[in-house]
Amino acid sequence: QLQLVESGGGLVQPGGSLRLSCAASGFTLDYHSIGWFRQAPGKEREGLLCISGSGSLTNYTDSVKGRFTISRDNAKNTVYLQLSSLKPEDTAAYYCAAMYSCHSKRVNSWGKGTLVTVSS
Repeated sequence: QLQLVESGGGLVQPGGSLRLSCAASGFTLDYHSIGWFRQAPGKEREGLLCISGSGSLTNYTDSVKGRFTISRDNAKNTVYLQLSSLKPEDTAAYYCAAMYSCHSKRVNSWGKGTLVTVSS
């Protein structure tokens, strides 16, 4: 099973920024598509962004367009999610996932998540 570990969550004020990391354990990310998802309390898990092994980007929702960006550093075996202009409604557990493909939105393996709280 592909193991992924998220980090970088925490408490941030509205309008602030965070960078989440998704590190692979036991395999190389180079050829894998990686997606970021989030789940707010009482809501269904929502797909955010995906990056393919070649670096192609897929947006799964308009709610974070222009505020969140996804990137990858294969040398560090890590995919990042940069969160900017954060709003209280961005409060959620954020998960990365190894995808069968960004287009299919089918998940191969989930990380355990990292919590982001946006509050003053």
